[in-house]
Amino acid sequence: MSELREILGETVTRLFGDRCTKDLLEKCDEGVWPAELWAVVEENGLTRPLLTEDKGGVDAGWQAVYVILYAAGRFAAPIPLAETILAGWLLDQAGMEIPDGVLSIVPNSEDISVSGEMISGGAINVPWARQADYLVGICRGDGGILVFCAPSTSFKANVDHNIAREPRDEVFFDGNVVKGTPPGEFTVETIQLYGALVRAGQMAGALERIVEDTLQYTADRTQFGKPIGKFQVIQQNLAMTAAEVAAAVMAAQNAFRAAERGLPDFETACAKVLAGEAAGMATDVCHETHGAIGFTYEHHLHFFTRRLWSWRGEFGAETEWAERLGKRAAARGADALWPDITTRQSANP
Repeated sequence: MSELREILGETVTRLFGDRCTKDLLEKCDEGVWPAELWAVVEENGLTRPLLTEDKGGVDAGWQAVYVILYAAGRFAAPIPLAETILAGWLLDQAGMEIPDGVLSIVPNSEDISVSGEMISGGAINVPWARQADYLVGICRGDGGILVFCAPSTSFKANVDHNIAREPRDEVFFDGNVVKGTPPGEFTVETIQLYGALVRAGQMAGALERIVEDTLQYTADRTQFGKPIGKFQVIQQNLAMTAAEVAAAVMAAQNAFRAAERGLPDFETACAKVLAGEAAGMATDVCHETHGAIGFTYEHHLHFFTRRLWSWRGEFGAETEWAERLGKRAAARGADALWPDITTRQSANP
């Protein structure tokens, strides 16, 4: 890890560790916006790590973004940090000005149209729309693919949420919009690709957190005169879970490294598949190991497992990304399978 990323990791771990308390998470579950936390995140430049200094960023690259999002997932930071980072980067890629404030992304643009300076249509499951000053997305319009930036005055958000109580609102557009032309390799699916990438980074942090907390619980909780971590069945379950989580974390790191080189199609597909599979096993095993207390609202475990259940399905669940990988492998033929597995490349899944 570079010195910059090491310093960044220490900074974000301390920031989220100090501020993402159980009390704050409970308030956010009730719909409270953590304005103080967001202000500190903005002050520390964490919303613009991919932008150059003249645009208010630090030009740190995608691997630095992984460090930030891993920490955000590890502490269940209840803010649209991943969405704001991604939205700002998309605008920058299209040569557009990046506005101040809370940004979020529109994951699906099938029912959105842009004509001239007007945007219309709607979308569901838009992260944090009710808090967003601007919504950013990719759609077809004016004869080609474009990136749009819609101010809050151009849309109405009907409140909804995912199982983690994070805002996932229904949005209706009707107003003025700013638009730009993205790089030629971008498609309307590019936003799903990078959405899956940032979710894989968040999931990596949350997965390692629940495994570490569960290991500590097995050391502290005693039954029949000894820590429950001494029982073979618990050891075996946690060992298998730790292996799945380690694979997901490594895949996420590799996907963010690949993003430095270009579109990380293949690597992101692998990362989202492994993160989803690890989330299925880890949430089951960690809740089972904690027993009844792990299913109570008073215990902190659910803040992470509910997010993992939610993030697992966002921007494509593992089944969807696995199907893409399978179709890619089949199209390339049997002779290319082993080289695809053993060499580093980024190709369309």
